[in-house]
Amino acid sequence: MPQHIGIVACSAEGASLCYRTICAEGARLLGPHGHPETSMHTPSLAEYVRCLDRADWQGVADLMLASAHKLSAIGADFLICPDNTIHQALPLAAPRSPLPWLHIAEVVATQAAKRGFRRLGLIGTRWLADSDVYPDKLTAHGLEYVRPAAAERAEINRIIMDELVYGVFRPEAIAYHQRVIGRMKDRGCDAVILGCTETPLIMNDSNSPLPTLDSTRLLARAALRRAVTGV
Repeated sequence: MPQHIGIVACSAEGASLCYRTICAEGARLLGPHGHPETSMHTPSLAEYVRCLDRADWQGVADLMLASAHKLSAIGADFLICPDNTIHQALPLAAPRSPLPWLHIAEVVATQAAKRGFRRLGLIGTRWLADSDVYPDKLTAHGLEYVRPAAAERAEINRIIMDELVYGVFRPEAIAYHQRVIGRMKDRGCDAVILGCTETPLIMNDSNSPLPTLDSTRLLARAALRRAVTGV
């Protein structure tokens, strides 16, 4: 029997994409209509945002752990979090967690190295872009990275928090991301990490100036492999 996947969700659009990917692509491993048992829990996004706005990472970790315990109680075998930003609190949550976690940035960094990329642009919320969530994992794989400029981080954060998390996808948002990614290409990047789980809803290989590393779907696929093969 495949393992039971527990999804510690934060924002609805990214978590929904992760869940849909697990269910849709499970058939590739388990046969028609097959996918592992999957459960998801999330508190109100507002609770997370209040913690983020005051840099209360222990508060973020406590929210993650509350979800982890609920998922453990209903039989999940391991956990994933389809939200890059709150991975900053995972080092605080993991030691007290009832279940093991897959780390989204480790999944992405492993895939980037496997595909032969060397210098990666990083797109995400302002909290993620300012953090070491990705730099630590990328550096461990011998990869370089480029963060957006300060003004770019602010506008991308606005797009994510005011539009994408509400399911609002505007042509102007796509165009802005294209300009930012184009500048990263000019700075020598050979791929870009879509480090917000909502960003793949507007950006992909067909409209990006650089090849994309879709953190949402990569995490979902890693969870599928773990559930089916144990690795």
